[in-house]
Amino acid sequence: MTIMLSKKEKALIKEIWERLTPVAENIGSEALHRMFASYPGTKTYFSHLDISPGSSHLYSHGKKIVLAIAEGAKDISQLTVALAPLQTLHAYQLRIDPTNFKLLSHCMLVTLACYLGEEFTPVAHAAMDKFLSAFAAVLAEKYR
Repeated sequence: MTIMLSKKEKALIKEIWERLTPVAENIGSEALHRMFASYPGTKTYFSHLDISPGSSHLYSHGKKIVLAIAEGAKDISQLTVALAPLQTLHAYQLRIDPTNFKLLSHCMLVTLACYLGEEFTPVAHAAMDKFLSAFAAVLAEKYR
């Protein structure tokens, strides 16, 4: 998959995710919480876990998500390769509705805007939107 990002945008995305890695649990759990609150149907896939705000499961899964995004941001040109194991896991084992990747992408953008404040400039927002949309699309590729 080709992602139309400039070198400057790629560097900006990489830098943002590197900065957020130390607070991966907080960012990821907040994005998940927003998704569950805004799109209650997405909770279906987590019925076996305690996904209440502040729960260890929410923090743990949120951290996994942010670390996967940060890993993908290190070399965006290799996003499909980096996400291959997650594609298989989510498509064939967990059978997650691929629409949920887009929903989480949107909730992650809102979370980043809240967390980064003025640092989340319109340029950063646009670049991150393109990146997260590509991330969601790559995760959904196995469904075709």
